[in-house]
Amino acid sequence: MPDDSEPAPRTLREERTPSPMRRTIANRLQESYREAVHVTVSREVDAEALLAAADTAGVSILDVLLRTLSDALAAHPAFNATFEDDTHRLYEEHNVGVAVTIDDGLVAPVIPDVSNRSVDDIATERNRLTEAVQAGDYAMADLRGGTFTVSNLGPLGVDGFTPIINPPQVAILGVNRMQERARRGDDGDVTFRHTLPLDLSFDHRVVDGADAARFLGTLAEGVESATEYVDEG
Repeated sequence: MPDDSEPAPRTLREERTPSPMRRTIANRLQESYREAVHVTVSREVDAEALLAAADTAGVSILDVLLRTLSDALAAHPAFNATFEDDTHRLYEEHNVGVAVTIDDGLVAPVIPDVSNRSVDDIATERNRLTEAVQAGDYAMADLRGGTFTVSNLGPLGVDGFTPIINPPQVAILGVNRMQERARRGDDGDVTFRHTLPLDLSFDHRVVDGADAARFLGTLAEGVESATEYVDEG
């Protein structure tokens, strides 16, 4: 019989000292939770048009989503913003950071001025930045100037999560694994449609839950008419 008066034995396997980048990431996450009032709202959107648009353009669904996201940011500029020194700063350009996993953690290289880019151009720039940070061949300028961030865990099979705001930004969008849902049509027949779960975390100090719901509503409308973004070139 084990001796209940003694603690369970623990054999140390290894000790790891965080790298400078990992420490920087940890400090920024701690700063985000200490400063911002995090709230997350979620919505599942119909993704059939998004899939069709990505297939037509020969890009990923994320690239098309980034273009639709830009229109949502234009309609709700309070989210394309930063908040620091008690000042809510709204920006004209939609400089969207896209989180990328590297050995030491997570970084979010910034695609500048997404609103003035075509879907093809967004895909080209996103791929260039992703390859650069994964190879360690990037400049710090590639990580700066962001006004909003997207974190895509869908390829890793995640169905939902609470993304952490990238300070001093106001919001971040989490993208999850695409689902297939049964839907009953007007004629009573059941069809299967792809849907995409989205999680929006925002700083409640400067925007409210109703604002976030309207933002996701506008984004849903864009996703559901995504083929228009491919037609526009």
